[in-house]
Amino acid sequence: MMLGGLLVAVAMMAADSVPRLTLAQAIDRAARLDPNYIRSLGGVANAEWARKSARSAFVLPSLSVGTDLSKYSVEIFNTGTGQRATSIVSARADARFELFTGGRKLADLKRINAELESARATETQARFLAALGTESDFYAVLGGRELLEVARDRLRRAQEQLVVARARVVSGAVVQTDSLQVLLEVNRAQVSLLREEANLEVARLQLGRRVGEAGPVDAAPLDSVLPSDPGLTLPSAVSLALEQGPEYRIARSNETAAAASVRARMGSYLPQATLSANISKFGDAFFPSGLDRASLTLSVQYPIWDNLTRELNLNRAKTARDLARAERVDLERAAVVDVTEAYQAHRTALASARYAEQAVAVAQENFRVQQARYRAGASTILDLLDGQSQLTGAQAELVQARYATRLALAGLEALIGRRFHEIGE
Repeated sequence: MMLGGLLVAVAMMAADSVPRLTLAQAIDRAARLDPNYIRSLGGVANAEWARKSARSAFVLPSLSVGTDLSKYSVEIFNTGTGQRATSIVSARADARFELFTGGRKLADLKRINAELESARATETQARFLAALGTESDFYAVLGGRELLEVARDRLRRAQEQLVVARARVVSGAVVQTDSLQVLLEVNRAQVSLLREEANLEVARLQLGRRVGEAGPVDAAPLDSVLPSDPGLTLPSAVSLALEQGPEYRIARSNETAAAASVRARMGSYLPQATLSANISKFGDAFFPSGLDRASLTLSVQYPIWDNLTRELNLNRAKTARDLARAERVDLERAAVVDVTEAYQAHRTALASARYAEQAVAVAQENFRVQQARYRAGASTILDLLDGQSQLTGAQAELVQARYATRLALAGLEALIGRRFHEIGE
């Protein structure tokens, strides 16, 4: 007995030492560790820098500076100093500005703006998907804990029934098979309890992995197990998804970027004008102080024939544009199907949870009646065990239905790209 009590105390201490996180904390920590979300943040940063580069190309030239030191085995004439020397140093600064590119700069800026929008939508999508995965693991812990309590209640009821059945066998009211049937139920309840304990341990470890912990992490209880109804009609949900859903924003941005690439390729059929400036200095030491020269050059190029390379690149760009357009149109057609599926899944899960609550109340009353009838000798042990089985099943279904409702709502939120309830509620 002392050893058993010690083991229980150790188990309770171990449970208390497990860190506990709220849903908001778990989602925040998991998002910062999710590889896809980190990649999407990098994509947004890259797209923002690309837009800055494209904008600066409209008003600022490209600049470069350089210097050379040449050593010779014999003395040669140094143009910078006008004397013979074995060392010649030159320094130069070059500036280059594209005056006319056939609309390529405008097209590139439009393409980069579309890519930035796509990157931001991808970041939103990755954030919601990371939250969806975290919520799934979080609810698995909460559900596992409640299912563990259901298993404990089942074992407690079976043990109480075993005491009653043995007493009735001793009194001669029933045969010994009654106590054996209940003993079998006790054994099954103990196995079920072990199974739920193992499932909860695995769920806590998975949540710990999700939030960056080496060991298990517990989930803090929610204020309300069933989330409030978002109050959104199906047509409104479809419209919201098409307007701000990450997947649909990405498709539209990809089409815009592909169309801009076609426009940029068409610019290669027009003349290109570039203004270049150069300042060079020559001497025999750093920084050269001898001869200096400056130049300003206006270059105009008109491409005539490049062995159909332009046509090939333009055709590839048009193919990519047509493909992006087809993907966007197909995705928008599928929006009604996808949103309806997610919307109805949430409504079905919510109705199932409410019906499951009624089923538990009915099963509890049925078990109470069967228990009273068995003690009074008006029913058999099989009726009592069937009542207990129905009660245990109803309780387990209620637990699963509650968290399935929250998970279904999270799936709808990921599709629409909008939260309908506070994370921490």
